[in-house]
Amino acid sequence: MPAPTTSAVISAYLPPDFDSRLPIALIAGRGGYPALTAAAIRRAGAPVRLIALEDETSADLIAGFSESERVLINVGQLGRMLAALKDFQAGYALMAGQVKPRKLFHGLTPDLKAAQILLTLKRRNAETIFGAIAGEIEKLGVRLLDARAFIDDQLAHAGPMVGKKLPVDREYLDHGIQIAREIARLDIGQSCVVRKGTVLAVEAFEGTDAMLRRAGTFKTDGTLFVKTVKPGQDFRFDVPVFGLRTLETMREAGLGAAALEAGKVIILDKPAVLAQAQAWGLSLYGF
Repeated sequence: MPAPTTSAVISAYLPPDFDSRLPIALIAGRGGYPALTAAAIRRAGAPVRLIALEDETSADLIAGFSESERVLINVGQLGRMLAALKDFQAGYALMAGQVKPRKLFHGLTPDLKAAQILLTLKRRNAETIFGAIAGEIEKLGVRLLDARAFIDDQLAHAGPMVGKKLPVDREYLDHGIQIAREIARLDIGQSCVVRKGTVLAVEAFEGTDAMLRRAGTFKTDGTLFVKTVKPGQDFRFDVPVFGLRTLETMREAGLGAAALEAGKVIILDKPAVLAQAQAWGLSLYGF
């Protein structure tokens, strides 16, 4: 068997003892994030298997795996997920992509294993549910990887990413960061829209795009969208994402600038997002 590739060569977000010879089970939700991750894992030369979620994982991604390298399960079938990890002889698992938030609370059809886990949770939210799932995965001896692994080049970086500088004063940026971090600390959301020291909107259960549209109803200039992470964020299953759809929503809402936390927010298809922001005259900044 060939020697494993050093983790630092592949990604800064892999454990130092990462063994590139062991299969990685990609637990894939919605959007383009799982496909980007699958492609990056393959480029790194590591074997990848797919655990797809019914009505969540894209059909194109599923079709990109042979039948022996994939399994399709419903959200809530934790027992089947754990069985798939065993069948794949996975050394690692990686969660990428979202599950519709409402499905976690209203559309969930748990199997016996998931029901047992849910009964132990005093607070039932995305963080506690995925945290419990992570615990079950690691009980098998399968290490759940940081969800930023393999896609280092897709993360926001510090400083101006589009535009020579952020078109708002530093004090207003600092205010936006303070508000975003505080609502993240309170587990309300991870982003906000501010204008010259005034909070126009904060993200809650409705999600980022709905918040941006709401902020856009004020029809004002000098607005800034700020996206951050929670203190002690568990990057194994909860990484904030910024993509073309969010950029387009910003533009439609009349918001001209966004500040994203560097190294912590994923910019999906980063080259395309930066090019489109440039074309539309929108500013993107990493803090």
